[in-house]
Amino acid sequence: MFMPDTIARLERARTICKETGITQAKIAEDLGASQSQISRILAGEISRNSRLAEEVCLYVECISGGVSAEAVRKNDELIDALALTWDGSAAHSKALAAVIRSLAALGSRPGRPGSTQN
Repeated sequence: MFMPDTIARLERARTICKETGITQAKIAEDLGASQSQISRILAGEISRNSRLAEEVCLYVECISGGVSAEAVRKNDELIDALALTWDGSAAHSKALAAVIRSLAALGSRPGRPGSTQN
């Protein structure tokens, strides 16, 4: 079963895709998935949280925030840190996501929400 924040993120990802023209085919190609999987995820037609659903949300959020797909794929340091930290549970995933999102409040990127620099 989806957590409420996952449903909201999928809805947001779907909206961003429509507004920016990010295609399901492009997401599928960059994430190494099938277009039909991406379609089902963005439509909310899956019964539980999945790693691919999280990857789709992160991909769309990063691309819409000006981070390239190449940078997302090549950020091995972050991926390794998450792999070492995450225990695989939904509860732990939610906790780690909350910690990461809270870092935005530090304002480390000019022009981003919470930033004190412009």
